[in-house]
Amino acid sequence: MTESAGTITARGAIAREPGRPATIEEFTIDPPGPGEALVRLLASGVCHTDLSAKNGVFGTDAFPFLLGHEGSGVVERVGAGVTNIAPGDHVILAWRAPCGACRFCLAGRPHLCAASLNAEKRMRTLDGVTLTPILGIGTFCTHTLVHAKQCVPYDAALPPEQMSLIGCGVMTGVGAALYTAGVRPGSSVAVLGCGGVGDSVIMGAKLAGATTIIAVDLDPRKLEWAIGFGATHTVNARDGDPVVRIKELTGGFGVDYSFEAVGRPETTSQAIFCRDLAGVCVIIGVGGPQSKLENLPLGAFFDLGGSLRVSWYGDCLPTRDFPLLAEWYRQGRLDLDGVVTRIIALEEAEEGFHAMERGETLRSVIRLPESAG
Repeated sequence: MTESAGTITARGAIAREPGRPATIEEFTIDPPGPGEALVRLLASGVCHTDLSAKNGVFGTDAFPFLLGHEGSGVVERVGAGVTNIAPGDHVILAWRAPCGACRFCLAGRPHLCAASLNAEKRMRTLDGVTLTPILGIGTFCTHTLVHAKQCVPYDAALPPEQMSLIGCGVMTGVGAALYTAGVRPGSSVAVLGCGGVGDSVIMGAKLAGATTIIAVDLDPRKLEWAIGFGATHTVNARDGDPVVRIKELTGGFGVDYSFEAVGRPETTSQAIFCRDLAGVCVIIGVGGPQSKLENLPLGAFFDLGGSLRVSWYGDCLPTRDFPLLAEWYRQGRLDLDGVVTRIIALEEAEEGFHAMERGETLRSVIRLPESAG
């Protein structure tokens, strides 16, 4: 990091055009304003959401993007009025930070906050274009500017690579099981899509006491990994209708809880119809705006009953749940080591996306040098 007249120069992976490779560039950051924090990144997970944003799946108006939203780092500076963190704190970054004042926060449901706190957009390319940090964070970089409430401290003795994953994928999956679905002890679960988020659902279901956990995927390697995270059965969707196989594994009834962690219409339909009577279906995978469910027989909802829920960040409260997951990792109850498939450099971010597309990783994690700048 270098400074000039108070402005900070950092380096990061920037996506300037939809579908084009990200480039590693220098960019500038204004000093933190009131309620904000400058964070030096230590590690960042490579999440599929970043790939979708880079490819324009969610629209093209916000380019250029500063990629990354799953990060851990060290607070370097704070703006006026910041009391929850201090320079030197090791923090996990949350892409949602409840405002405390919107209609949901005032109703006691801060996980649904409609006005999540973010820093002002004051990071710019060297040619003067304002950057959009992915999900209000931007973590494929040496430094980023966030709202101080997006920073959740963790014990500096814990590894930053594993802690970074709590910031999105792991929290989303574990929270979907514990909070969105409310998995009960002794219940049955099916997880469709066994990437980093799906395997985190499996870990969450195991923590909740589910006794039948069925992992569904097309990739034998991912199914093997899923067993390591707690799946009791696996179904390769290439071998036939997974709904039929899930019902065979549950006495012909279907599961109590199903989770869709792919974001595709066909897997969403399968997740809906593999449930038992009054079963809960949780949608986690993010489909593009053109993704639609066609010819869905509405009568089937009356036949099955139950509920269809969308999990938004695992319905978590970061200040409560990030420390909880970090402690479960410390105790050996949450296998974050297994989720970290590969550690790469910032310059290898694009290859991290390609490895994800090839199905070679659950998570590549970018490790930033201690002397980044």
